[in-house]
Amino acid sequence: MPARHLRTSSTTLRLTIALLVSVAVLGAVLMIPWGGSEPEAAPDPTVSHTPEPPTPPPAPVRQNVYTCPAYSGIDHANPVANLYKDTFTWGTTPPTKVGDGKGNINWRMNPANNPSWYMWLHSLRWLGQGIDAAARGDKAALQRVSAITHDWVKDNPYSWKSDVGAYESTMHRTNVLICLRQAVLSGLKVARLPLTYAWLDKALLQHAWFLQKNYSGDWNHGTDESLALFGIGCTLQRDDLKKIASDRLTSAIKTSIDTQGSTNEQSTAYAQFNYALWGRAIDVLRKCGADPGTTITARRRELAKWLALATNSLGNLPQLGDSEVVRTAPVTGTVLEYAGTLGKRGIRPTQRIGIFDAGYIFGRTGWGEKRPFTQESTYSIRFGPTRRLHGHEDHTSITYTSRGRDILIDGGHAGYKMDEWRSWAKSQFAHNELTVASAAAEHPDTRLTRSAIGATSEFYELKDKLGAVDRTRDVLVLKDPDLMVVLDRGSSAAEQEYSTLWHLPADQKVVVSGNDRATAARPGDTVKTTLLQIPFQQQTTPIEVTTGQQDPIQGWHYTTIDKRLPSPVVKFNRTGQNASILSVIAPTRTNATVSYTTSMQGSRMIVNLTVDGVTTVIGVSADGTLQRIK
Repeated sequence: MPARHLRTSSTTLRLTIALLVSVAVLGAVLMIPWGGSEPEAAPDPTVSHTPEPPTPPPAPVRQNVYTCPAYSGIDHANPVANLYKDTFTWGTTPPTKVGDGKGNINWRMNPANNPSWYMWLHSLRWLGQGIDAAARGDKAALQRVSAITHDWVKDNPYSWKSDVGAYESTMHRTNVLICLRQAVLSGLKVARLPLTYAWLDKALLQHAWFLQKNYSGDWNHGTDESLALFGIGCTLQRDDLKKIASDRLTSAIKTSIDTQGSTNEQSTAYAQFNYALWGRAIDVLRKCGADPGTTITARRRELAKWLALATNSLGNLPQLGDSEVVRTAPVTGTVLEYAGTLGKRGIRPTQRIGIFDAGYIFGRTGWGEKRPFTQESTYSIRFGPTRRLHGHEDHTSITYTSRGRDILIDGGHAGYKMDEWRSWAKSQFAHNELTVASAAAEHPDTRLTRSAIGATSEFYELKDKLGAVDRTRDVLVLKDPDLMVVLDRGSSAAEQEYSTLWHLPADQKVVVSGNDRATAARPGDTVKTTLLQIPFQQQTTPIEVTTGQQDPIQGWHYTTIDKRLPSPVVKFNRTGQNASILSVIAPTRTNATVSYTTSMQGSRMIVNLTVDGVTTVIGVSADGTLQRIK
């Protein structure tokens, strides 16, 4: 079913995204009246399609051509001179001498006890510059990269499954073996592999056997494995291997990317990586005589739209799941161009809200029609199926940008080392949601139960069960003035410790004024964020702010897996069986005043918000419905 792409009375939604070419990390339209009426249950969408540039004709089918896919940037830090010293560099770990200087490598080394460092050592991708030099005829480089590769083969006999680093990197190492084989032929200017390299083809066949028997499933690992297996079949002219691989790809695309364009990775960065990966799949299949069919192209087109709408006003993807801060890069002539250039090139999209069954809401005030692109406000809200693959415990969590900067952020991606930092970054406590201390290990399904879209406001209601707690979040997003109103409610038979968390960027300094207000700003900036805690059905409690705490971990932001910054978290707390926490997030210019008054209208509370001289009236019903009245 196509994504539920929502339309205001004056706008429709069209998507744009960007392609990330890096390491592995390298619609339907719905009319909803507003007019002061109560929001209805989230309706079923109707189908509509967005105009797109024509699809280019397929490249001519060729035979037995498999292009070396390069080395995902890992080779950049490993020049040929370092290979002669058996020195390996990855991430923030200093260059490490991993061998005896003659290509004899200690494959069990892991000086930082980092699983990623270890896996990329075993991937052999760090040999890339040496392999490229060998392909150009550098015989010394060919000797060294061949020696190191042959040493891996001798020291890691089939099957290497008991060593997780060797196991996880099989698909990557397979491609390096193919690249090396191609370098031998071109560097030595021969048409057939010399007998002295017979070990290389034997190693490829062992890798093919391993990839056949140890398929990771229908996600990016499995896709990479299938492409590597297909590469062996193409290189060694084994039609049986090509068929196994192409059959897996034909099946996997239907799971990896759904009909609405959502991937099953639960990560924005991995979604973008999958866009590139499946583009490569089309190219690989065509160049070696296989028909990729039409499904991959169709699903990638929907994923492009998904990524476009996810792009925030800063030109980044929100950090959802295992995602570093990733920019949306433009792809000329596609729906990706406008968002990727911050509105400088391409055709401006018209659709601005998207709801996806996989558990994503992406919205924005506009695409730069009446104000600069970067001055629009954008947001994401998570719901949907339980956590899997690269997902986090981020259900009901919100990210928000406005006035040219991040307002609400995610805790980020702490890497893959299984330590307390990764546990925190994945947990509910690293996200902007109502947290419950007793349910730290819960992984709920979360339902979007109601939604309504107007010209200047959007309303969403989400429900789940977090451990023994029934949890509901109601969100009202406003335009002119741009702000968010969020009502969190929790209910349990036992007493609980509830906290609504608001994670702020690392450059923010927070000042608390009483139980109802915290103000955050970067010193000297022209923008501030006011966070209000307004009493609703309960009295408020003192606001807490936590920054850079290590026991327990709280108040951090990972911009990359290697860069962790102390970042303030504002906490609105309750203790008891029930919680009712009403928050307002208002980004304004620094000198603006933000104030409010409340009154009752029957069972409904009326909130009069005055933001920088503009008064807005919000209705908060007893059932949690949030509505813009004025």
